[in-house]
Amino acid sequence: MRHLDIVLTALAPLVWGSTYYVTTEYLPAGYPVTMAALRALPAGLLLLVLAPRLPKGIWWLRIFILGALNFTLFWAFLFVAAYRLPGGVAATVGAVQPLIVVFLAALLLGTAIRSASVLAALIGILGVGLLVLGSGISLDLVGVIAGVGGAASMAAGTVLTRKWHPPAPLLTFTAWQLTAGGLLLVLLAILIEPPLPPLDARNLSGISYLALIGAALTYVLWFRGISRIEPVAVSALGFLSPLSAVLIGWALLGQALTQMQIAGAALVVAAICLGQRAGRVRPPNLPKYPIRNSV
Repeated sequence: MRHLDIVLTALAPLVWGSTYYVTTEYLPAGYPVTMAALRALPAGLLLLVLAPRLPKGIWWLRIFILGALNFTLFWAFLFVAAYRLPGGVAATVGAVQPLIVVFLAALLLGTAIRSASVLAALIGILGVGLLVLGSGISLDLVGVIAGVGGAASMAAGTVLTRKWHPPAPLLTFTAWQLTAGGLLLVLLAILIEPPLPPLDARNLSGISYLALIGAALTYVLWFRGISRIEPVAVSALGFLSPLSAVLIGWALLGQALTQMQIAGAALVVAAICLGQRAGRVRPPNLPKYPIRNSV
């Protein structure tokens, strides 16, 4: 059963790897927060229609915290990084997330910092660097800060999602977070970005893909994985996102694959496998929290 959980969870970062391609090829430039809001809020409202239920008590605050970490901050940073950095650089900076999860899980969940988990994270970062970085790259300081901020935000959201036992079915729990995160993104977009110009069919198709496939479907699978697999093992699957991004660039944009990139891909796969082995042993103080009535 664990292998099935890993496979289903892995589908999420594989799809997220297409975000870089869709952002640069389908979305209007200069509206990162607005685009993030249009990705999150419609997906959350759709899932809320399918699984109608509202949070109670302390969960109002927790849902907005999780929504801010997993979506508002993460996606805002992600779109800023995607706009200001080459896709490969953005992916490499974001690859520090599993390493952050190792230490946050130790701090908030009391899990041991296992050398295999740290090694898997470091191998993954190296692999992503070889996979996506080329010669003559240029770094944008704001883009780099945004990439690190996004990685830290999602790492915190991953660990806190596991720490707080969700009191709702999977679809409802995902709907709450997407809706809360989307509402915060709308407010942020109103404050810092100009009004969105008219969108053409290409823009709308990109937004629809990111909302329905890149948000509603994938985050149901991702939160399902967090509830069943150890956070360190889940975060290691995130290395699949830059691997997917490179393969999409090769398949759709005609980008060549170098020997260095192939070596990087092999390191990424090795890091993912090592991360799953490192996360297989669950310490006594980290119970498995299935989301009630989840799929």
